Amino acid sequence: MDQTRDVDLTVVSSRPLKGSRPLKDEMLDAAIALGASDIHVAPGSRPVARVEGSLVPLGTAVWGSDAVAAFCRTLCSDRHWAEVAEGGTTDFGLAHPNGDRFRVSVLRQRNGLAAVLRRIPNSLLTFEDIGLPEGVTDLLRKTRGLILVAGPTGSGKSTTLATMIDWINQHLERHIVTIEDPVEFFHSPKRSLVTQREVGEDVPTFAEAMRRVLRQDPDVIMLGEMRDLDTISAAVSAAETGHLVLATLHTTGTATTVSRIIDVFPANQQAQIRVQLAMSLSAVISQILVPELRVAGQETDRPRRVAALEVMLMTPAIANMIRTNDINRINDVIQTSRNLGMFRLDDHLAKLVEQKQISSADAIGYAVDPPALMRRLGQAG
Repeated sequence: MDQTRDVDLTVVSSRPLKGSRPLKDEMLDAAIALGASDIHVAPGSRPVARVEGSLVPLGTAVWGSDAVAAFCRTLCSDRHWAEVAEGGTTDFGLAHPNGDRFRVSVLRQRNGLAAVLRRIPNSLLTFEDIGLPEGVTDLLRKTRGLILVAGPTGSGKSTTLATMIDWINQHLERHIVTIEDPVEFFHSPKRSLVTQREVGEDVPTFAEAMRRVLRQDPDVIMLGEMRDLDTISAAVSAAETGHLVLATLHTTGTATTVSRIIDVFPANQQAQIRVQLAMSLSAVISQILVPELRVAGQETDRPRRVAALEVMLMTPAIANMIRTNDINRINDVIQTSRNLGMFRLDDHLAKLVEQKQISSADAIGYAVDPPALMRRLGQAG
């Protein structure tokens, strides 16, 4: 934790939970003011903000378990508070008065309750903003197939999906159904009709939503997360039967993403899911966020991060590798298929270094094969 960046905010004083404005609103103010992606509140420490990857302590007051529990109660509706009591955790969306939205997780842990508030960007980005190649639009014009956006927590997967949905909404006449927990970006109908369902509010589970969605005449289904076997199976089947399905997975890299889907299934079903994936998978876009290179004399208010991507587009060769369980060779195909619009993560990291968007040290730190990238960048081992 970076102790040199302590921020003294009245938001996180030791005063009781009362005043001119609710403490939860003031805490959200702090996140917005700092450009934080997350706020963590837990017993025995100061609240902490995650600002472009760094943990920044807020204020000087250490919160006890009673103060944290009282704060958590102000975040929760009666229904969500009951979920904490019954199951030890709850997740939901929360709006700031200015329209910014947060995804909130309240959880029971060793020494009491804790809360994590993740800020959801309130403006939709463009492909150029994210760094997605324009060729992705060809994927979005398809009437069937499965497009997966993969990456670790906090890598911007939801933002990338929202950008894709917004592009479809602007350019194509489709019925888009999003299934999210919670709904993060609101999409007003443009050329498309958009139906947004929130798990826990509008439908009990992702799996139940996927079971029902085919009766709702969708053209495009956006699945916030493929969490379990039933949801994954339903998503793959929908992609096979004439629907475009966009979904996220908490994985890094194409081969790992494909393997994760297959490994969810029992051994006696894995051959069948490999065949289904070979037929339905259209693309895997894997992404991470890397700190932007700071240029001397051009300091900004706060550091930014740049998306580094890996893009796999389905080809007959890759489909055959999935069918025959030769998944580790997919990376070789990506490496040799740049003319088709594919590229590996390390290639994109090297490009970002050449464009002076990120440092070579950060590129090597995030690389799949650090020694190889180090040699490529001309650095000594």
